[in-house]
Amino acid sequence: MLGQNRQQLRQMYHDAWHKKVAGQSLSDLEIMISQVISEHPEYQKIFNSDTSLQQEYFVEDGQTNPFLHMGLHISLHEQISTNRPAGIRDIYQKLQAKFANTHDTEHHMIECLTESLWLAQRNNQAPSESDYLIALNKLL
Repeated sequence: MLGQNRQQLRQMYHDAWHKKVAGQSLSDLEIMISQVISEHPEYQKIFNSDTSLQQEYFVEDGQTNPFLHMGLHISLHEQISTNRPAGIRDIYQKLQAKFANTHDTEHHMIECLTESLWLAQRNNQAPSESDYLIALNKLL
């Protein structure tokens, strides 16, 4: 999904959701996207029209960007499936035993991921995998 503009990425979400609702066959990526959308019923209404393709979301106004949030879930799924950074799959399994359900586990992990990305952006450097893993281990 990398390298595409915001409009194209958002359109992928729309298309995947509409195909799932219509019972059409989905690619592996579309399955992942539609699964994340399914786990977020509060966001499903944005797929009823194309207005969300251009919608701006401002944290300063108390808004959450649903595409960013769902994209973080997808990023986390990819990290766990590839075990990159090394050890994240084991941490994920241990955290699942600690928290109430998979979705809650992912939300706790996403907090660490967003902090890691924010620090990297602030410091104009690549995210630190070791710092990210340290933060995740603190959740244990």
